[in-house]
Amino acid sequence: MATHPLRIDPPGTLLTDLYQLTMLQGYFERGMFDMAVFEFFARKLPPCRNFYLAAGLEMALDFLEGLRFSQAELEWLRGQGQFKAPFIDYLAGLRFTGEVHAMAEGTPFFADEPILRVTAPLPEAQLVESRLINLLHFQSLIASKAARVVLVAAGRLLVDFGLRRSHGAEAGVYAGRAAYLAGFDGTATVLTGAQFGVPLYGTMAHSFIQAHDSEDKAFEHFAHSLPGSVVLLIDTYDTEVAAHKVVALAPRLAASGIRIRGVRLDSGDLGAHARKVRKILDDGGLGDATIFASGNVDEYLIARLVEEGAPIDGYGVGTHLDTSADAPALDCAYKLQEYAGKPRRKHSEGKATWPGRKQVFRRFDAQGLCCGDTLTLEGDNAGGTPLIMPVMRQGKRLQPSPTLEEVRARTRAQLATLPVTLRGVLAGTAYPVQVAPALEALAREADRLVGLGSQEAAP
Repeated sequence: MATHPLRIDPPGTLLTDLYQLTMLQGYFERGMFDMAVFEFFARKLPPCRNFYLAAGLEMALDFLEGLRFSQAELEWLRGQGQFKAPFIDYLAGLRFTGEVHAMAEGTPFFADEPILRVTAPLPEAQLVESRLINLLHFQSLIASKAARVVLVAAGRLLVDFGLRRSHGAEAGVYAGRAAYLAGFDGTATVLTGAQFGVPLYGTMAHSFIQAHDSEDKAFEHFAHSLPGSVVLLIDTYDTEVAAHKVVALAPRLAASGIRIRGVRLDSGDLGAHARKVRKILDDGGLGDATIFASGNVDEYLIARLVEEGAPIDGYGVGTHLDTSADAPALDCAYKLQEYAGKPRRKHSEGKATWPGRKQVFRRFDAQGLCCGDTLTLEGDNAGGTPLIMPVMRQGKRLQPSPTLEEVRARTRAQLATLPVTLRGVLAGTAYPVQVAPALEALAREADRLVGLGSQEAAP
């Protein structure tokens, strides 16, 4: 092992698993440079997900275009004593030269449907596995959670509040992007705003109130400090008493040209408090002031509050969003499907895969709602709209990246095609995904090539 640490910020090519490098050395020494096809897909959906939402493609393409080992990384690898000099020299010139086919970001997808396919010389396609999974898994995970919130919130303001409990800095930043892609209105994470142009939202913390000798003074000081965006947190002490203080303060602020835009609730029975506060504000002449709620909010709570008619205009969703608390991981994989022109297939119990380069065709009913998919081989027209398209060739994007606003608009249109049974928080009718005969036949051929001709075709 190395005797000195290597600090790399931002993450470099060493952000991978050790076995990627040990396998690469084996491929290198045996001249295994034929073309390989790997696909990223989810094996199954948990009961609390009716669909997944593809996200993270832009980060994945950025990674592939910039793939290279720095001199510092190469020297660190030399110091490990595990890798031979010719192999280190090979790594120095390694770049991604392959092709990528993918579903567009914001596309709903289902079990066994690949959302990204890499076709490249075996060492290149193998090396990128860990980071591609890392990028695609996390953003698809959060976008899928966020989409559920968007669908049940029925147009209410939604803000990502999850940075402080996200699993690391990159996760916090990317969660804000994924949530916005899925339809959230903005984020509280400043770096997400700076890096991706996501609108920023923020109010105040309880500590601001507590730092003042009186709640009234805290409200007044905050309003004069930020006169264009006065949203006051009113549950530090007594929620309804604070609401009356807001009403009393409003005329004094109005004399200075400052309008109270809203109040925020962050604890207790949000529905009950919202009803009482709404009446206090309305009776006090603040009928246009909004009520924004946060504090352990998720799609289940929002769905209930919406159904009950709680007078809440928007929600800050934090921990449950940025950790995808009810389904904190996709059961996903990046698997070899073809090598040197031959179909390849994993046959492990419970983890069998479909071989070959695949395409997904989606069918729509007369109302424009998706009604079924067919998983088949590339070149086999199964009818419907093909979802997997070329996005990279010879290691370069085929066209400029869409803006995040364009991706967001596309996502909104895609979510609108989901059947009603998939839009709620409860388990809906399973979406039909058929496997085409051509793919079943290739699976049998792949089994025959490795002496498993008598095995069943289906994973």
